[in-house]
Amino acid sequence: MTQSLLLEIGLEELPAQYVRTSSEQLAKRVEDFFKDENLEFESVEAFATPRRLAVRVNGLVEEQADREEIFKGPSLAIAQKDGAWTKAAEGFVRGKGLTTDDIYVEEVNGVEYIHVKQHIAGKSTKEVVKNLSSVITDMKFPVTMRWAAHTFEYLRPIHWIVALYGNEVIEEIGVLDVKAGRTSRGHRFLGKEATIENPESYEKALAEQFVIVNQDERKALVRKQIEELAAKNNWIIPIDEDLLEEVSSILEYPTAFAGTFDEKYLVVPEPVLVTSMKEHQRYFVVYNQEKQLLPFFVSVRNGNDYMIENVAKGNQKVLTARLEDALFFYEEDLKIPMTTFLKKLETLNFHAKIGSMTEKMDRVQLLVGRIAKELNLPSDVVVTAQRAASIYKFDLVTNMVGEFPELQGIMGEIYALKQGETPEVAQAIREHYMPTSADGELPSSVPGALLAVADKLDTFLSFTAAGMLPTGSNDPYALRRQVMGLVQILAAFDWNIEIEDFTKLLLGLDYAEFLTGKEDEIEEFILSFIRERVAQRIATITKRHDIIDAIVNSHTSSVPEQLKAAKVLSAVSESEEFKGITEALNRVINISAKAQDDASGEILEDRLETESERTLVKAIKELHSKVQTLTPEELYSHLEAMAPKINDFFNENMVMVDDEATRRNRLRFLGLLSEIILDLADFTSLIVK
Repeated sequence: MTQSLLLEIGLEELPAQYVRTSSEQLAKRVEDFFKDENLEFESVEAFATPRRLAVRVNGLVEEQADREEIFKGPSLAIAQKDGAWTKAAEGFVRGKGLTTDDIYVEEVNGVEYIHVKQHIAGKSTKEVVKNLSSVITDMKFPVTMRWAAHTFEYLRPIHWIVALYGNEVIEEIGVLDVKAGRTSRGHRFLGKEATIENPESYEKALAEQFVIVNQDERKALVRKQIEELAAKNNWIIPIDEDLLEEVSSILEYPTAFAGTFDEKYLVVPEPVLVTSMKEHQRYFVVYNQEKQLLPFFVSVRNGNDYMIENVAKGNQKVLTARLEDALFFYEEDLKIPMTTFLKKLETLNFHAKIGSMTEKMDRVQLLVGRIAKELNLPSDVVVTAQRAASIYKFDLVTNMVGEFPELQGIMGEIYALKQGETPEVAQAIREHYMPTSADGELPSSVPGALLAVADKLDTFLSFTAAGMLPTGSNDPYALRRQVMGLVQILAAFDWNIEIEDFTKLLLGLDYAEFLTGKEDEIEEFILSFIRERVAQRIATITKRHDIIDAIVNSHTSSVPEQLKAAKVLSAVSESEEFKGITEALNRVINISAKAQDDASGEILEDRLETESERTLVKAIKELHSKVQTLTPEELYSHLEAMAPKINDFFNENMVMVDDEATRRNRLRFLGLLSEIILDLADFTSLIVK
């Protein structure tokens, strides 16, 4: 026989971002509780609304299975003396509720130990579930509250608990002064208390009180209602999945409705209107079939359709006030010349220890030129990027960005066009913030990518040179995101900058004034920090940590080359030949590392003594002459072909011979080959089987 179990925690309104994650955490903790108690079940279902977290366990067995547990005691030498059990043995069995008659001996690692088997009768599920309170109290949250005079902290104050095993209340469950029962609460305004007779009736009982407890069901219902409004009015309503998730997390009984606003506000740039509706009001925006923004919106009420027209009017009133402000800010900003905005940037701090936004833009202009020269970019790209760099932060002092900070860059593009800048300059201004997340959109234009790289590099170098380094999870200036964005752009545009060497150069030239006196320490931090971000990016290609280490420890710091090399090693590492190739290359790396001082100088042809030596040197010289033009895939193919020649050389020749000239000569060509190998990867980091 099996039963079902229901656990519901009734809370004050939860923040939308914690509804689903908290529900999933509760379900996982309940699942682990029963697994730890050796109680089998068929499934665990999670439910959540802004006012409750709930779990139903289906097909829960009625008792634990009996089990036998083996306990190891002291060694036989200690447990038995002269054929009699010692006090150590007697104490051991007494602690298990057994006698010395239950002892048996088994050998463990060549030593005999006494053992006993203890029969443990299974408990009834009804007895075990009395301890479920710990599941509630052990939950962890990013933010917590205390209430009344209690010191206990939780995501939000607990107001009721429903705990049922079959038809029975688990009365032993409770938190503080809140004891479990079978009474839940319906919709705050439309519903009443709901009596839950058994776990199976949970959804139905609350649906009668205007609560849809299944979050995915609410989400699907909101989607369906929006699609019906779109079909009815011949609209296009893009459904933003994040917004849909948020909306379904702040209501218990959804009813979608349409509202409108004055057409005069359509002169405001579309991103402003969309942000006002979507980000600030949680509305879905409406377009016609030509994908032009319409003066309508769709919102979702937490309730039924009673007097829904009045609800729509109330929402329209709130939106109108916000759009009126946006229109005013837009019209005022258009009256202000670019020179005025740029003048204001002189007094806007980028950071008190680093300087103003104007000073940042000056540095970024220099960086744009330095990076473009390093990459040999066309002059028109450089001109566009440097013009953008000279003004690209101006929108930070506009009225619109002051009200809608999430539109920085976007308004920069719009206002730049209004001020007479070229579309290419305006686009670069918008794109310099990209990407804004690990999987965010990247710049699509070369000037935009160039400006984005320069801006991110400046931010990173400025803060680190000034000693404001991220520690642990604390990264107040988002330097990890800045450098990861830098890595992503370099990879996407296949820009081969030896970033470590370039960064060292910049640190000495442009950022020396910020250095805090710990130059070596900061330089090492910068290089290590960049390598960590590259490693994170490589981890999207392969999960093998040894391959990641091999690439990061290579002698190249060109991000595109490192990512290509990671793909090559990931592809070939499972082949049968890979082990032999790696071993051959590692012999070269290892012997060269031990004798670097002897490896300098020119390779002397007249000191080559054997055919295998001459064959290998010829192959090394041929590879060295073209290595700069090879892709990582091509370089690996050449090294793969060279592996037999390496083995032949080591089989026929000894490197560390007494003759100094011969020894040095061999170390020279092996050192040269080692450098070529390490340009691809440090093969000594690889674990091969």
